[in-house]
Amino acid sequence: MTPTEIRSFLGLVGYYRRFISNFSKIALPLTKLTQKSEPFVWEQKQEDAFQTLKQKLCDAPILSLPEGCYDFVVYCDASNQGLGCILMQRDKVIAYASRQLKIHEKNYTTHDLEMGAVRKMG
Repeated sequence: MTPTEIRSFLGLVGYYRRFISNFSKIALPLTKLTQKSEPFVWEQKQEDAFQTLKQKLCDAPILSLPEGCYDFVVYCDASNQGLGCILMQRDKVIAYASRQLKIHEKNYTTHDLEMGAVRKMG
């Protein structure tokens, strides 16, 4: 694969990111290959990320439509790689959201990162 082909693939799967739990974390090895500052080396971790994303696109995601405007719960998490959160209502997943950290965010405290994950859902 070339960096252009990877960008194209990430654009396609990125459209469906709200159906894929931990999308940003899974896509990170591929995203790094699209950066001009990174050497293009396709290793097992890139192949694993590519195959995992393809499989997750083929799996039927089970998301629910919201019912009314009550009983929503947001679960969020942050790491040194990215932010992620899940919106749930009555133990049913409504949506997933995730993204990689920007360079300046890597210095943020865990509390600030988790608040960023909550904001990402909103």
